[in-house]
Amino acid sequence: MAEMRTEEEQVEAIKRWWKENGTSLIAGAAIAAAGVFGWNAWQDYQTGQAEAASATYQQVLTLSSQDSLDDGARQRIDELTTSLVEDHGDSLYADLARLMDARVAVGAGELDAAEATLEALVAEGDRPYLQGVARLRLARLQLAGDDAEAALATLDGDLPTPLAAQRADIRGDAHLALGDRDAAREAWQEALSLSETGDQPLYGVQLKLDDLGVEETS
Repeated sequence: MAEMRTEEEQVEAIKRWWKENGTSLIAGAAIAAAGVFGWNAWQDYQTGQAEAASATYQQVLTLSSQDSLDDGARQRIDELTTSLVEDHGDSLYADLARLMDARVAVGAGELDAAEATLEALVAEGDRPYLQGVARLRLARLQLAGDDAEAALATLDGDLPTPLAAQRADIRGDAHLALGDRDAAREAWQEALSLSETGDQPLYGVQLKLDDLGVEETS
């Protein structure tokens, strides 16, 4: 009987403990389960978003790779790019689509639209290298539009080191367009030096220096 009482007492003790602590245990387990479920749901959502952005960008690539683009295809690329920026603005695909959209706009002779797209990427992007690429392309467009001063201002912005030689090259073009041959020479010499230091061949710069009467440097 003593053993029975002991067992009964143990059962009663367990019942009392469960009455006192069971609710909090269930709540804790529920919270933990909800946390796991929430994290998994968030991961699934993020994966779905990335896949959607990738699929949209693939459409941009497919359309832009055509030998010739009609107005409908050009408009569709612009729409897809806008959708990527609005729905997946913090993704790599949105930045890449902007660069592609600008390139297509240039091909279509829509230079103002291309400049606006590149300016938006420079201002809103958060990937320094792609922002730098956009900055260089924007400066080239401004030069093509006979606005060398604007090109120089654009080139004054932050730029990753791997793009420094290209920036110096375009700076030289801008200075020459403004009639400053000495500044152009200095910029192109800097471009050559940077390209050699970074082991990044930069074609055409030596020819520009030759046209200014500068002997090849080594």
